[in-house]
Amino acid sequence: MSRITLPRLSVAAAFAATTVLLTAVPAAAHTEVEADKAQALAENVTVSFHAEAESDSSGITSVRVVLPEGIAPADVKYGEGPKGWKFTASADGYTVGGPELKTGASAEYSVVVRQLPDAEEVPFKTLQTYGDGHVDRWIELDENSETPAPTLKLKAAAPGAKAVSPSPSVTASPTPAPARTTPEETAPESSPQAAATAKDDEGGLSAGAWTGIGAGVLVAVAAVVFAVRRRGATNTGTGTEE
Repeated sequence: MSRITLPRLSVAAAFAATTVLLTAVPAAAHTEVEADKAQALAENVTVSFHAEAESDSSGITSVRVVLPEGIAPADVKYGEGPKGWKFTASADGYTVGGPELKTGASAEYSVVVRQLPDAEEVPFKTLQTYGDGHVDRWIELDENSETPAPTLKLKAAAPGAKAVSPSPSVTASPTPAPARTTPEETAPESSPQAAATAKDDEGGLSAGAWTGIGAGVLVAVAAVVFAVRRRGATNTGTGTEE
């Protein structure tokens, strides 16, 4: 009987061991977020990020974050980060980046948020770029997905907590473009004669050309009249009597 049950026990044990190993294996690399005051409407909160590296050939060069609703780029300031990295605000979030980190090294940095929104959780969609151009996209709002966005879970707001007025936008108003001018406005003022010539050039022959044509016609008419008169005089002088 032992010959029958032993294989079955071996298979069951192997299956159980495999299940334990699969559940014990850590999830794929991802980005984590935490805060010193993880509470809705908390002010001057230090939010720290830990972006794990998952490339075996290149290091992280930048981390771009799309801020959740309720946090404006102007309400975020740089805290600490890798040596040489800088903080740059954008229209919908910010980017921290600089010299490429050592391959396999995680990117750890922090920002200070003026005030957290009145919500139960706030996701920080993250794009993690490597020196070879590869990008990890931690943007899914489902925490069970393969690429979940780092999400900060918040406690309920403290009694009496209120939302502060929003900060001015970090995006400067675009400089008004200079008014477009037409060629007529930019062209130098010309003399009446030149203006007349230009006008004639646009619509047909110039005034000088028409004058020349008129003079030519008069000369031709005079030549014809002169020729007719001369011929008539010649015929009269050489005519025969009947």
